[in-house]
Amino acid sequence: MPVRELTKRIFLGKSRDPLDPQVFHQLSLVAFLAWVGLGADGLSSSAYGPEEAFLALGTHTHLAVFLAVATALTVILISASYAQLIELFPSGGGGYLVATHLLGETAGLVSGAALLIDYVLTISTSCVAGVAALSSFFGEISPSRQLAYACLSVVVLVVLNMRGVRESIQVLLPIFLAFLLSHVGILLFGMFRHVGAVPELVAQTAHETRSTWAELGAWGTIMLLLKAFSLGGGTYTGIEAVSNGLQILREPRVKTGKRTMAYMAVSLSFMAGGLILCYLLANVRKAEGVTLNASLYQILSRELFGTGGVSAAFVLVLLVSEGLLLFVAAQSSFLAGPRVLANMAIDSWVPHRFSLLSERLVTQNGVILMGAAAIAMLVYARGSIHILVLMYSINVFLTFTLSQLGMCVHWWQVRKTDRTWVRRFAVNGAGLAISVTILVVSTALKFREGAWMTVVITGALVALCIAVKKHYGSVSLLMKRADDVLTTLPMPKTAPGAAVPAPERGAPTAVFLVSGFNGLGIHSLLQVQKYWPRYYRNAVFLSVGVVDSAKFKGTDEMENLRVETERDLEKYVEFARGLGMNAEQHYTIGIDLLDEIVALCKSVKEQYDRPVFFASKLIFPNENLANRLLHNQTPFAVQRRLQFEGLQTVILPIQVSI
Repeated sequence: MPVRELTKRIFLGKSRDPLDPQVFHQLSLVAFLAWVGLGADGLSSSAYGPEEAFLALGTHTHLAVFLAVATALTVILISASYAQLIELFPSGGGGYLVATHLLGETAGLVSGAALLIDYVLTISTSCVAGVAALSSFFGEISPSRQLAYACLSVVVLVVLNMRGVRESIQVLLPIFLAFLLSHVGILLFGMFRHVGAVPELVAQTAHETRSTWAELGAWGTIMLLLKAFSLGGGTYTGIEAVSNGLQILREPRVKTGKRTMAYMAVSLSFMAGGLILCYLLANVRKAEGVTLNASLYQILSRELFGTGGVSAAFVLVLLVSEGLLLFVAAQSSFLAGPRVLANMAIDSWVPHRFSLLSERLVTQNGVILMGAAAIAMLVYARGSIHILVLMYSINVFLTFTLSQLGMCVHWWQVRKTDRTWVRRFAVNGAGLAISVTILVVSTALKFREGAWMTVVITGALVALCIAVKKHYGSVSLLMKRADDVLTTLPMPKTAPGAAVPAPERGAPTAVFLVSGFNGLGIHSLLQVQKYWPRYYRNAVFLSVGVVDSAKFKGTDEMENLRVETERDLEKYVEFARGLGMNAEQHYTIGIDLLDEIVALCKSVKEQYDRPVFFASKLIFPNENLANRLLHNQTPFAVQRRLQFEGLQTVILPIQVSI
């Protein structure tokens, strides 16, 4: 095996066959694994979200009871609203597809761009926070080294995700379980330990609430709670990940997705609400250089195990698992982010190559881009958690707002046909109100401190996507005009009763590399007839049905792709035979267009003595980097590969003026 292939096999694993009926079952996730892969983002926010909310209360700590209840209910409400979204959009896509289909393309673009930036910030924030958390146990590490380790952790996650979704989750599963079991246990102890003090707590809370009301007034008390509630908004990030990643869930996807949402809602509401309540019950106070979670775990561990080594070891398990879970949270963004990017690529907002799958059936280009962007964000912030947190969580609530608004619009439109519309509208309406509140308050509080950069980056991405869409739209319009003219030409007919001529092995053979029945393919055939009239007696049409993220959804989609590819080739064969040529067609279904087409060409060479291979290439008047990024260079790559094999290849230019 060549060194290159061996290296690939070691790091990325064996190639997978998209036509294998079992491949979808092998790659898909049951609800529990989906909870691990997609729910870790939300659970990891317990490392900072509840603390931010509690500290915002200042000296009015007894308002934490209301804050804990509000936080838990908000998690459940947003999860319920996204469960309705899963029912309506079972193919996945989450906030991007909801906004696109229910509010229009512009809203969809804004939602998709906001989600992408949020996922990038999730990766960078989680990795640098994880490194910072772990470094406290292994001695002080300089900021430059922490930045280097954070970047290295991003690279490791990129490699894990290029191997496949299931593999990456299985590697991180022990971390998730260690975090869950240890934290649920200590929080249950913290709450039941003080169960006898509940009547006193209720009385003190009522007294403190009246005092705060008298001191700040009704409006001041409400604004204080809103401020604390909004500053803890990072707690709710990650809830949307399940709806974005439905494609990787086990059938029936809607049932699996809703079950995953239920797991996430219960675990996150318990963790977030439980932490805030335990801060109050254990009378935790902020200490310099120590998180509230660390202080809480030390207090509860001493109450549970005493002051010995067991207590210290348990605190270590709690904090290390919390730090490591942040890396699992980054992993969830590597699952959801590239899928949003792939959906946007299918709609031509970003280069089409982001919808392609690798040999491991992974959206490899999206994974690499997410990793590179996260590293760029880390470098920009110089590894500062403070800067990254300021930029974080605003975009996700922009997506929440658009998603909930779109769902409300939908339920209102179907109110005459759906008897359950009132209940469903109420759920999404409440989710909309909460999302708007957190978005407005968070933006107002964080904007001047650094969140403005998030707005600038998101705006720049939206502008870039519009430019890409405009370019693809111009090219598509020109191609449509060519299709309308060339594919509607009268189909040449062979004489009635005439036998179809058999291919001649020794005759000159024109081999056309085509993609669907379109103007490009007919143009190539007619160009060959024009420049070499009656020279080529054989015509062979080759095509690859490329399995991308839009088609890799099940065995039915694979069969549809096969039928469509075969049907388009038969049209070419009929057209060529009408021109008096001996024609036939060959095709294959696969992931890598280049490898598959080269293999087809080599098989044709074994059947014909004098083949010449023809491929079409769009030629722009001003060839630049943008054109090369937006349009693949497959014809040139095929030409190089075939010429190396000793096969003559001609690229027929098709001029495009846009």
